[in-house]
Amino acid sequence: MTVEVIKMLVVLVIFSALIFGFIKMQQKHVKFSTRVFIALGVGIVFGAVLQLIFGSQNAVVTDSIAWIGIVGDGYVKLLQMLIMPLVFVSIVGAFTKLKISEKLGKISLNVLVTLLATTAIAAFIGILMVWVFNLDGASFTEGAKETARIAELATRQETVASMSIQDQILSFLPTNIFADLSGTRPTSTIAVVIFSAFVGMAYLGVNKKDPKTGEFFATLIDTLYKIVMRIVTLVLRLTPFGILALMTRVTATSDFQAILNLGKFVMASYAALILVLLMHAGILMLNKINPIQFFKKSFPVLSFAFTSRSSAGALPMNIETQTQALGVDEGTANFSASFGLSIGQNGCAGVYPAMLAMIVAPTMGINVFDPLYVLTVIAVVTISSFGVAGVGGGATFASLIVLGALNLPVTIVGLVISVEPLIDMGRTAVNVSDSMLAGVVTSKRIGELDEDKLHDANAVIESSL
Repeated sequence: MTVEVIKMLVVLVIFSALIFGFIKMQQKHVKFSTRVFIALGVGIVFGAVLQLIFGSQNAVVTDSIAWIGIVGDGYVKLLQMLIMPLVFVSIVGAFTKLKISEKLGKISLNVLVTLLATTAIAAFIGILMVWVFNLDGASFTEGAKETARIAELATRQETVASMSIQDQILSFLPTNIFADLSGTRPTSTIAVVIFSAFVGMAYLGVNKKDPKTGEFFATLIDTLYKIVMRIVTLVLRLTPFGILALMTRVTATSDFQAILNLGKFVMASYAALILVLLMHAGILMLNKINPIQFFKKSFPVLSFAFTSRSSAGALPMNIETQTQALGVDEGTANFSASFGLSIGQNGCAGVYPAMLAMIVAPTMGINVFDPLYVLTVIAVVTISSFGVAGVGGGATFASLIVLGALNLPVTIVGLVISVEPLIDMGRTAVNVSDSMLAGVVTSKRIGELDEDKLHDANAVIESSL
């Protein structure tokens, strides 16, 4: 047995001990959000120590991370497994929970308008931060990781670029729902959303003519919903372990010099995301809803989204927070949370692609202060925000669509790979905030918001995690 193998085994033993520590914390009923944040911090420290001792390219680190990655990547795959079942049961369940079917149009329209309008504003905020921080794509450096990433993205963009806008719109529609339920296409999520909406509308029609059959179907969906949510609970209990493994890998293998070089981009990104959250607060105030109360009650789900980097994984807590803590009616909560997984994500499909489009534009001789170009970017970003999946890779897909539509190179997406995980945490929290905002605002507008529950400090989600 070589020295390197012994060192690798020591690293894995330490990692296993950390896992055991989180198991003991769970047994002692330490709060879920506390465990997740501790896992985030421990993962960062453990990974940084590994890099400090061995270096990011050392065989001990690469071999150890390959094994540790089973925990992290396994957790991500389980989250991805949940997307389609969650979307289907949540949207169909929203139809079965509608007290008055006549409100369906109002709910759908208000949710969609809120999601898309805030995405357009988020895109402008991203553009504004590029101007304020004077970001220039020509100053971004390229290393070995970036070169490999750029080559991969170029291949992916060829597929996207070969599609016209009409083809892209048609790609949202499901042709084989079983294929889309297995997530075989980049737009599978929006396709499942559309199919689920058809199923829901069919239910309303059947329920009107044959209430007995409608009641049976509603009971069936409710049962399926509870089973899926139970599966979700089982997966989410693994979050501290997944976060520990993912953050260990990120910090152990990151090029810290590259991160420092992109420090201004990170600051600009988070400045934009904070401004988007302030925009959410402004919309709440316009609708006479206390933003402090909203964010205070939303903190558990937003913190989970931040650490897990998964809007889809946050879906159950999203719906639970809206209904139990914010006073949103069940139908609206299911609609807004589900639609928010694939439509109008403010962080991944709003701020991020808009910033990249503005950063790379000067390298193509484009005047980024041209009002027409700015409006074009905002319009393309908003339209392209349809179909962005709520688990890792959604922001990249949205960026490829936007950059392709604007005839810009995808190189910039690869150049920021070093800081992608760091920014993605903030983007995901903003995505979830927007879907919850859409739910609260819509429920208020249709007269279904429970104001007493919203202002009740004791009305909080009771997590079983």
